[in-house]
Amino acid sequence: MFVSIGEISDFIGVSTSTMRRWEREGRLQPCFRTKGGHRRYGVNKVKESLGLLSEKIKRKVFAYARVSSHDQKDDLTRQVNRLDDYCTKEFGAESYEIIKDLGSGLNYKKRGLKKLLREILSGKVSEVILTHKDRLLRFGSEIIFLICSAFGTEVRMIEEETIKTDEEALAKDVLEIITVFAARMYGKRAHKNRSKLDSDHTNNTRS
Repeated sequence: MFVSIGEISDFIGVSTSTMRRWEREGRLQPCFRTKGGHRRYGVNKVKESLGLLSEKIKRKVFAYARVSSHDQKDDLTRQVNRLDDYCTKEFGAESYEIIKDLGSGLNYKKRGLKKLLREILSGKVSEVILTHKDRLLRFGSEIIFLICSAFGTEVRMIEEETIKTDEEALAKDVLEIITVFAARMYGKRAHKNRSKLDSDHTNNTRS
């Protein structure tokens, strides 16, 4: 994740004028500048340059792939292959790990997502690689990105998302919510029916 000079100066506890002076002295350079000339810094790169990362912790790249249902296994395979190719070229075959998840983008308790968060919070993740932003979470991914920023973990998305109209984005969000709640209601109803059948069977056996 790349941040502005104001955000990175607050993060490491120095003034923006100090950041500019370090740049002039060649001590700390921004990763790039925007078209408007604004500096952008990678949090992890800054911490490495200033010696703020513990040498005792070996940091690693994690790639994350997710689909919502078993019917999308082909898409999951495509994501994994895309991430694997990208990470191999960028980081080498043994310096990254791919986490796969199956579950709704509204589900914050997915096994893979929880593992990824544990690794980030332990300071062991240098970068998180995604195909698209919504592969992480449908809603609330910005919170994860803030956590990543606080722990010096950069987030990289390697595919451009198709720009949707507001109506298309809203329709997709509503469909996701309806799908999740319908699945929960169906699961509760099925469990209730099974419990009733088991109870009837037990009563018939006793009689």
